[in-house]
Amino acid sequence: MRWTIYFAIFLSPAAVAAQTYTGPVEVIDGDTLIMTGERFRLFGIDAPEMDQTCARGSENWECGKDAAAFLAGLARGKQIACQQVERDSYRRIIAICRSGRVDLSEAMASAGMAISLPQFSSAYVSAEADAKARQAGIWGSTFELPENYRAARPEHYAQRARTNQRVAIEDEPRTTVQVYYRNCAAARAAGAAPLYRGQPGYRPQMYGDGDGIACEPYRQR
Repeated sequence: MRWTIYFAIFLSPAAVAAQTYTGPVEVIDGDTLIMTGERFRLFGIDAPEMDQTCARGSENWECGKDAAAFLAGLARGKQIACQQVERDSYRRIIAICRSGRVDLSEAMASAGMAISLPQFSSAYVSAEADAKARQAGIWGSTFELPENYRAARPEHYAQRARTNQRVAIEDEPRTTVQVYYRNCAAARAAGAAPLYRGQPGYRPQMYGDGDGIACEPYRQR
């Protein structure tokens, strides 16, 4: 089943048309780039956060930093082309980014440096399955799903979300954005979960325990 994310954005038709951006990039983490002053989130995957660690036996592995380093290696010295899919609630561009013929999302999933987001796209599910079978990257370790890791540190990631939102508003003062997620699966697929009270897309109907946090992650089994 495909989940639909509805965005009501009051911009000119030319402004909302899908665009392709090309140029050198700066890698922020394993699924985030900056190019031409814009922040891009790789479509269809979720990589460990920069400060996230995974466990290999009795040793901690800085999997978040290694995911970022792997992505940086794919992009270093290259002209990266990012085709916009949409913008998320923090005005980041969700995009399919390529280095030549290499789809960066697919390369990250294939190397075991990111998980796929099948609720959002099936494009990288097979690459993830292959990496898992080979125990490549994070699949050779014990790790938290990135969304669970973020949810366990709500103060840090809520502050980061508020900062991103504030920067977006300051950069685009004439743009009014209304975000509607059909349900929590759609919010997770967009990489926006968990949602905190006051954030774009947050609705009281999306949580049940009254703590002001909607779409908290599934518990690990």
